[in-house]
Amino acid sequence: MNQPADIPIPPDLSRRYGGSASGREWLASLPRVAGHCLDRWQLELDLAPGALPWHGHGAIVIPVRSRAGAAAGCLPGGSAGVLKIAYPHDEALVEPHALAVWNGKGAVRLLAHDAAAGALLLERLDGARSLQDEPMDVAVPVWGSLVRQLSVVPNGRAQWQEFGNVAARAEQWSDELPESWERLGRPFPRWLLEAALEVCQTRGAVGRRSGKDVLVHTDLHYLNVLARPGAVVPSTGSDQAGSEPAAGWAAIDPQPMVGEAEFAVAPLLWNRIRELPRADPHRGLQERCRDFSAAAGLDAEVARQWSLAREVENALWYASKPRHGGDLARSLWVSSTLAGRTLPELPAAHELPAPGEAAG
Repeated sequence: MNQPADIPIPPDLSRRYGGSASGREWLASLPRVAGHCLDRWQLELDLAPGALPWHGHGAIVIPVRSRAGAAAGCLPGGSAGVLKIAYPHDEALVEPHALAVWNGKGAVRLLAHDAAAGALLLERLDGARSLQDEPMDVAVPVWGSLVRQLSVVPNGRAQWQEFGNVAARAEQWSDELPESWERLGRPFPRWLLEAALEVCQTRGAVGRRSGKDVLVHTDLHYLNVLARPGAVVPSTGSDQAGSEPAAGWAAIDPQPMVGEAEFAVAPLLWNRIRELPRADPHRGLQERCRDFSAAAGLDAEVARQWSLAREVENALWYASKPRHGGDLARSLWVSSTLAGRTLPELPAAHELPAPGEAAG
């Protein structure tokens, strides 16, 4: 019988999942599931004394190494990886399929997968180095290069049936957004809702017929791009003719869908807003959309449209949550600015909370 692994649970995960029966059940299962995976894949923990595992919003990520003297396993002898165990949810079910399609090109490499345990064995990246802390002169070409690598055209393999479709999501929003807007007391002007609906109606139809559908990482924000160990990050503005900007970087935590690659731009616009030019943040947001689109070979106008619709959908979700007033303001600022008519009653751009910050 597999012995439970002696792993400490990060306090943030305990707070996030300790409030429900299903969450507490998942937290209690982690030592047992980790022990099962360590034995199955001939691994041992690689945590320093007193150190906590890493974690995201919905998963624990445990540093591991192959066991000394182990027979051929999923990791070469002595090499490092991470064991990711996700809270059961739909996005976790499709993640291994996307990682298998990418096969380490532009994304973290999947080494093994236990569907029943909700566990992935992944190559180890540098969790302390993400695009969040890189200047835009570095972030833009790296992100664009990654998107080019990740934009794989669908083929006939069965795993592609696991992914949702962006155009179908847009058609669903065409029905859901107006209903939510009415139910929530019309939390923003009707013209902004109609701007999002126009995107859903045009991109939902055109996107399905366009023949340009690819696999899209729909949550490719700055924190979801990590450096590979030992990667050399070029200095800002350096000239690396002939080099691949994304060399040494990899995407993590995909929320994969099939559709137009421009759908991926939106998270770059609702993050790092405080770095927009203070003199004209509205123009700066539009320019950021164009810069990232150009770096990835995307259509900036299509990216603007999808980003507007995604932020209106986010705004309605935040409007349903009483403690997310700051997040609602941020989504309305981004969406209305992308529509060309920034709502006047909102806080200034540099006063908006970043995603994940406490907001009243």
